[in-house]
Amino acid sequence: MTLYHILALSGVVFSIGIFGVLTRRNILGILMSIELMFNAANINLVAFNHYLHPGNVWGQGFSLFVITLAAAEAVVGLSLVLAIYRNIKSVFTENMNLLHG
Repeated sequence: MTLYHILALSGVVFSIGIFGVLTRRNILGILMSIELMFNAANINLVAFNHYLHPGNVWGQGFSLFVITLAAAEAVVGLSLVLAIYRNIKSVFTENMNLLHG
C-alpha cells in the first residue's frame, strides 16, 4: 500500500463523517460522525509519519493526543445531550429551539 491508498481511505472515512454530520437528525449520530472525522485525521497523521519520517514517532504521538481530545469531546458532548434530553425530552435536532422561552 502506498501513501495515496491510505490518503484515499482517510478521505472516504472523512467524507462519511461529513455526510453523517449533515444528514443525521439524532445528536448521538452527529457525535459518532464527528468521531469518524477525528479517526480520519488520525489515519492521516500516522500515514504521513510512516512514509515521510519512518524513524520518528511524532505521528503516533499526535494521534494519541487527538484520541485524548476525542474522548474529552465525547464526554462533554454526551453530558450536553443528557442535559438537553432532560429539558426537551428528545435527542432530535429539529425539536431543539434555543430561542423558545
